[in-house]
Amino acid sequence: MREYTVPAVIDPPTTGGLADPVWANASSHPDTAVFSRRVEGGWLDITAAQFADQVAGVAKGLIAAGVEHGDRVALLSATRYEWTLIDYAIWTIGAVTVPIYETSSASQIEWILTDSDAVAAIVENAAHGAVVESARGDAPALRETWQIEAGAVDELTVLGQQISDAELDKRRTAVTPGDLATLIYTSGTTGRPKGCKISHASFMDELGTATKVLPSLFRLDGASTLLFLPLAHVFARIIQVGCVMMRVKVGHTADVKNLVNDLGEFKPTFILSVPRVFEKVFNTASQTAHAAGKGKIFDAAAQTAIDYSQAMDKGRPGLGLKAKHALFDKLVYTKLRNVLGGQVDYAVSGGAPLGDRLGHFFRGIGVPVLEGYGLTETTAAVAVNLPDDIRIGTVGRPLPGVTVGVADDGELCFKGGQVMLGYWKNDEATAAAIDEDGWFHTGDLGEFDADGFIRITGRKKEILVTAGGKNVAPAVLEDRIRLHPLVSQCMVVGDGKPYIAALITIDPETIGNWADKHGKPRDVETLCTDKDLIAEIQTAVDEANTAVSKAEGIKKFTILPTDWTQENGELSLKLSLRRHVVMEKHEADVEALYAQ
Repeated sequence: MREYTVPAVIDPPTTGGLADPVWANASSHPDTAVFSRRVEGGWLDITAAQFADQVAGVAKGLIAAGVEHGDRVALLSATRYEWTLIDYAIWTIGAVTVPIYETSSASQIEWILTDSDAVAAIVENAAHGAVVESARGDAPALRETWQIEAGAVDELTVLGQQISDAELDKRRTAVTPGDLATLIYTSGTTGRPKGCKISHASFMDELGTATKVLPSLFRLDGASTLLFLPLAHVFARIIQVGCVMMRVKVGHTADVKNLVNDLGEFKPTFILSVPRVFEKVFNTASQTAHAAGKGKIFDAAAQTAIDYSQAMDKGRPGLGLKAKHALFDKLVYTKLRNVLGGQVDYAVSGGAPLGDRLGHFFRGIGVPVLEGYGLTETTAAVAVNLPDDIRIGTVGRPLPGVTVGVADDGELCFKGGQVMLGYWKNDEATAAAIDEDGWFHTGDLGEFDADGFIRITGRKKEILVTAGGKNVAPAVLEDRIRLHPLVSQCMVVGDGKPYIAALITIDPETIGNWADKHGKPRDVETLCTDKDLIAEIQTAVDEANTAVSKAEGIKKFTILPTDWTQENGELSLKLSLRRHVVMEKHEADVEALYAQ
């Protein structure tokens, strides 16, 4: 196995737990605003001292309710301030948070409650509470349920009034780095979700390192971020922990439809997101410009941003390119930065490949995207591009203390303190994922260059092998096609078939303007066979095909009448394609692509 190691910059944690910074912040910087809550008319700051008091109140309530060290407590809610507050209260008493996506199905919620042996559940609303109650028969360990919207925080605080500060402190100081901090269940793109056992040490190792190598995010005076990704996912959760450690102000919102307004009011200095959101920002801006008759200006501005970023990699932009860039900065880029709040210095992307073109575009408009790589099993990032060390098209170098390896079959493997302890009650799956030498096998295919920069080339299980024996990685094509403003999703097919083809869905948010401009009905079901729309999507397919060999290119595609969604099961909770579900639902559409 080829290996590359970046030397560690911190010693492994030997004492304490994740809740300790809450008390340290309250002692050293009691009046510093560490959170800001959305309230009617604006945002309300919460100081380090106030946060510690609130965490203590909820933690005492959990103790009074009989939650013991090591007990699992389920947390089912959208991203909101109370999510973070309750998470830290659970950690304070040495219990284990079991996050559940608010969009999870009843069967998924039942499975997680049952498999984790959760003794209590804190849910967001009555609908969630009803689902949890319906699962009680299969979750015998479950005793208590509290509802955030019905006053769970106040209820627990009142319940814990008789618990002394000394008893709380005893529970908190009993937590060690090796203790289990959370069970995060994988999104279940295949099979039943598995619970990843992540210790306090894994978070502490990850963030102790990340806060040192990412000072532009965590150590900048006045640093802030607005969390809008699900905190049930490890990506948002790790940023939450880093912000608490470094007293970076955090806001929360789950209202994605109002996200632009929230960003404009909160004005974060950095954001984190998944590639699909960056694609939507680009596509919406492009479609809006074209609908307003300013498409040529936007297209020229976009290409200039890309050219400018690429020139930065080759030395520095020439005078002519600088002048064009300065002009478009006034006309276009400033407006795009304002969509993100106007103060964003960096964006962090993970969860899926961003793609070279988008990476260069966002750096070119003045918002460098720090693309990283990691999984739930690695407590989020094991590699990331750093502000002063970006190589677009890669997911960066391993974080200090991490070793990357490439197996003989091209699979990426990692070693480091961030790697999970294993899968909950599933030794067989643990042995399959973490070998005897301690390597965690990711299931992703990739490579690294002489400087250690890692490039993801595909999923081991998603490689298509055509009837002619050609191996094709779908992600390269899919990522490029999704860049088209009218495209929502794309799935490349062709395993065992004579050539590569694709299923494509249309973005319902952008098709309206296009339809109006062309004098066509807005109904996608009618438009999916329209020759003009087909020709438009063909341009996206042609562009994608330039990235691969002729044998790997898409020969045929079909536009589907409906988009793929989480609700219908085609997308996972982190917006990844559930390929087996799509294939089952669209078997006839796939076969039609190969009919003579």
